[in-house]
Amino acid sequence: MAEKLNLKYLTAGLIKENPVLVLLLGTCPTLAVTTMAQNGIGMGIAATLVLLGSNVVISLLSRVIPDKVRIPCYIVVIAGFVTIVQLLVKAYTPDLDKALGIYLPLIVVNCIILGRAEMFASKNSVGNSALDAIGMGIGFTIALLVIGSIREILGAGTWFGLRLLPEAMTISVFSLPPGGFMTFGFVVAICNWISGGKILQRKSKCAGCAGCAEGAECAEGGKAE
Repeated sequence: MAEKLNLKYLTAGLIKENPVLVLLLGTCPTLAVTTMAQNGIGMGIAATLVLLGSNVVISLLSRVIPDKVRIPCYIVVIAGFVTIVQLLVKAYTPDLDKALGIYLPLIVVNCIILGRAEMFASKNSVGNSALDAIGMGIGFTIALLVIGSIREILGAGTWFGLRLLPEAMTISVFSLPPGGFMTFGFVVAICNWISGGKILQRKSKCAGCAGCAEGAECAEGGKAE
């Protein structure tokens, strides 16, 4: 029987499990391409298309791909979709292709894409894998848009080409790599503050005596620290 679609997979990636602001994944393209809001949206859409295609195909092939070679197979599937997206971007939006540069083909090794393939798509139905990809992709795009907007407004005084601040009021450091790190840190800190500190909390979970390295030395957790 087909697995029932669960909408929680669609909404999880937006806020609760946002790949950039909560899981802290994909920080390399996040810091590299967000000098402008337009670049952030372009990278987000490209990554979403790759994530959607690879999640669907990997979910379909999950019972066929041998476990020992699953990672190379996932990378081949992801690389195929990255090539398709890159050719489309080159053909229809050459300016965006030039702005994203090497970071567009590097979507192949984006840990968000490979992570969802390994942790979700290979273990769930096609429908739920597609929902997960869309949710994670939108969450990734939103994060890039927010960071890119802040850096563009403060660094260049513009937003999608519209002049918002006089050039004399801009802070050029926000257009440089240090500004990317500062903006990323501030946005994550604000999200963590809004969530009551839950983003950076790491709660340890007991795996039971069978999964404990000292399980043989204690009885029923009597020596647990």
